[in-house]
Amino acid sequence: MTDEVRIGMIGVGQIGKKHVSAYQQIKGAKIVAVCDVDEGEARRVAGEIGVKCVLTNFRELLKMDEIDAVDVCLHNNMHMPVTCEALRAGKNVYCEKPMAGAYVDAKKMLDTAEQCGRMLSIQLETLFRPETHAAERLIAEGWLGKLYYAKSSSYRRRGRPYVDGYGTDRFVQKRTASGGALYDMGVYHIAQLLYLMGNPQVKTVTGATHQEIGMYEERGKLYDVEELGVGLVRLEGGITFFIEESWAVHMAGTDGSKLMGSKGGVSLAPFGFFTTICDMEFDATANLQSAEVRWGRCVADADAFTSPQQHWIAANQGRVELLPTAQIALSTMLISEGIYLSQRLGREVTPDEVLAGSVSTAAV
Repeated sequence: MTDEVRIGMIGVGQIGKKHVSAYQQIKGAKIVAVCDVDEGEARRVAGEIGVKCVLTNFRELLKMDEIDAVDVCLHNNMHMPVTCEALRAGKNVYCEKPMAGAYVDAKKMLDTAEQCGRMLSIQLETLFRPETHAAERLIAEGWLGKLYYAKSSSYRRRGRPYVDGYGTDRFVQKRTASGGALYDMGVYHIAQLLYLMGNPQVKTVTGATHQEIGMYEERGKLYDVEELGVGLVRLEGGITFFIEESWAVHMAGTDGSKLMGSKGGVSLAPFGFFTTICDMEFDATANLQSAEVRWGRCVADADAFTSPQQHWIAANQGRVELLPTAQIALSTMLISEGIYLSQRLGREVTPDEVLAGSVSTAAV
């Protein structure tokens, strides 16, 4: 691979534009084609960044030999078919989260990548945050000891897409998004903790979903996904994983995600380290900004882990090995769909049951 990674953008809506902007700041990233069903918007975005090739059919983009990798920025239920076609066309694929609209579709994406010998990465920006880097170092050096409990927690007072005034109705409809708060925001927090724990195997999932908070009647007519998802997951190694994710609750604020071990624990937002030394309880904070600067100066290829797209470009250049974002995103899909299945059945479910009950939501 040359130093320059030639990218084809598939989808330049609200999120796609953010991806385009990010690539503009990364040395070695070059967008060579823009594709969107909205030709006018595709031409406008392409014009802003000086790209001449504008398409409305993603299959025409995949035929281009000038493209090394594609960035898929479409609605959830379109991720699998477009990604799999791109992989079969010999392209490496970077895909927006969540991995897909259904676990069975996400599994097909990873299986296809492995069969085709291509790279697949899912946008999991929390894996590249300073607090993740700090917690990762503490775990690697044994400061937490044996990990046994994790809590993924995040909720908003009022932050539902569309019904609370931002985003389109496609974010809150199963036909395009498949899920609500768990798929939209929960993926970030669940994946962050799975990564820090080494992506342990899921044993069982128990969960529930709710949609209870009032909303404007007209906007609510289209809203058929959860605003709150909660779960209890049993992981290999005897780890208990608790999850709560919501777009809207009557509560002042979340206490953030946490990871606990036999020797110490960390909170991620805000970052903190807690331990006992000489029978004294210590609560520690850290200057993560200073640490990131020092690591950037002293650690080889540290710049390749400052953002998901920076990492994606570095991996395509062969500078670093690609982090297992697809595998972690797949585990996140398993947990989220396990919560949905547990809600429907009213009981604990296993990964085999989730796979057996998963129905493709793929649409192009």
